[in-house]
Amino acid sequence: MNYTDKEISGDEIELRTTNGTPLDNNTNEEEQEIDLLELAMKLWRQKKKIAIWCVIGAIVGLVVAFSIPKEYTTSVKLAPEAGNGQKIGGSLGAMAAMVGIGGNAQQGMDAVNPTLYPDVVSSVPFLVDLFNVPVEEEDGNGSVTVREYVEEDLKSPWWSVVMGLPFKLIGMMKSDDEGEIDSHGKKTDTFKLTKKENDVVLALQQRISASVDTKTSVITISVMMQDPLVSATLADTVVNRLQEYITEYRTNKARKDLEYAELLNEEAQDNYYKAQQKYADYLDRNNGLILHSAQTTRERLQNEATLAFNLYNQTAQQVQVAKAKVQENTPVYATVTPATVPIKPTSPRKPLILVGFVFLAFVACSAWILYGKPLIEEMKQKKIEEKTK
Repeated sequence: MNYTDKEISGDEIELRTTNGTPLDNNTNEEEQEIDLLELAMKLWRQKKKIAIWCVIGAIVGLVVAFSIPKEYTTSVKLAPEAGNGQKIGGSLGAMAAMVGIGGNAQQGMDAVNPTLYPDVVSSVPFLVDLFNVPVEEEDGNGSVTVREYVEEDLKSPWWSVVMGLPFKLIGMMKSDDEGEIDSHGKKTDTFKLTKKENDVVLALQQRISASVDTKTSVITISVMMQDPLVSATLADTVVNRLQEYITEYRTNKARKDLEYAELLNEEAQDNYYKAQQKYADYLDRNNGLILHSAQTTRERLQNEATLAFNLYNQTAQQVQVAKAKVQENTPVYATVTPATVPIKPTSPRKPLILVGFVFLAFVACSAWILYGKPLIEEMKQKKIEEKTK
């Protein structure tokens, strides 16, 4: 149908046909509905072909789903202590104030707060520290280290092996030419990793993760491995290593203060014992003398011994307060969900993969029927017309 120019009257636009009659407003909608019905009829006429494509897609989906190795995920949830801003109370606080340690002062802000735990877990030093952790596979083939398990026992889909074969051959040729030294049994340098060590770190970063609920501060640590027993063992190890890391960080300042207080206490004790022995020796040598000079020396030595004892007593109290601070700064975590060996794999999701491939096959077949095949036929027709001219 051909249309004339649009006639504009005020804010309204009226469409007219070539014979001057107004165009019905529902014409476009009716034509669109007719077009959709026509497309649906085209697809319905090719329903056998679409069914064949969907069956092929289902077969490909099943092949893909069963080619992907099973993955087992172990999740552990930890609830940290409420806070570290508590004061040293009771008699301990009074003793700390007496010796001048400031027991009533609040502790400083924690630099490694729970929101940084995911970064700690994915850091290179933390993951390298897991290389030599022994794990045992469920099939009972013996114990291996985490590094050996990642390098030798992790499986990949067959297409990944085929696509990576050329790069693997090139890497083998390069390693032979360069004379790469195997670093097994040697201490790993986190500052300069080898290619194999870096590959293991990248694999662990993809399989070990930590997340923190900002509302409840609950820490969730997840480990995904192809062996359920390895997944549970490594998850439990990661939790313990993370707790050790945070404990060492938070108690670092308090432990240094404790070491310094113990050093002062040892020096004060040694000085007190020397002053006490010096005073006793003087009394033994000058017993019964009534000279004023002898009395003066005796009083001086007695005062020195008393002063040394007071200093020794004060440093001993500082040691006790420092020990209390170490204990107070040690974080406490409640295990909400412990590590257990998973029974069912978390991936691959075979039904989802199957449905996805069937849907892709349907879309591809429909696009070929509606657009691909007509476009090719139109191009062939144009070439035939050009040759006949």
